[in-house]
Amino acid sequence: MNNIVAHFDKYLPLNEAEINAVTSRMVERKVKRKQYILQEGDICKYFTYVVEGCFKMYGVDNSGAEHNLVFAAEDDWISDIGSLHKEKPSKLFIEAIEPSVVLQLSKGDLWYLYTNFPKFDRNFRVIIEDKYIELQNRLLQAFSSSAHERYENFLEQYPNLATRLPNTQIASYLGITSEFLSKVRNERTKKHLHP
Repeated sequence: MNNIVAHFDKYLPLNEAEINAVTSRMVERKVKRKQYILQEGDICKYFTYVVEGCFKMYGVDNSGAEHNLVFAAEDDWISDIGSLHKEKPSKLFIEAIEPSVVLQLSKGDLWYLYTNFPKFDRNFRVIIEDKYIELQNRLLQAFSSSAHERYENFLEQYPNLATRLPNTQIASYLGITSEFLSKVRNERTKKHLHP
């Protein structure tokens, strides 16, 4: 639970009562590689903090192809916020890419924290605003950036994941083929070796 306390310290640090309130409501869960914490059709019930490991949130199109929307690794949150808040079936999957450990907070417990400890309302608002900004930037890049620029942005947003994720996962996130991603990476390496 030290991880989550240190995480909130980056926003508005918690006092002892707030630490006890959040840690007593968060449930630790170990998740195997390729295990889902959300599947399409289910209602998202948790706001999930990643202690260790890595997850992807993705949708599947009519032809069965996966489209990665977001990744979450250590010290990050992942959730289908629309499904969680509206209590409607999700159109997304959240799957572990690596063996992982998470802390999960149910919607009811989240509301309890908002109501009884106003600092959580502020902290989670900033966390969700940051996620919204990430999504806006990603949408903007999708129609205004080249594959090379999108890859550079991926490296900036997820600096520790480029070496942890298979090419297929990164390519799906960027909206390109694995082969084209290899080409982009090779060109980038040559450019850095011979500027």
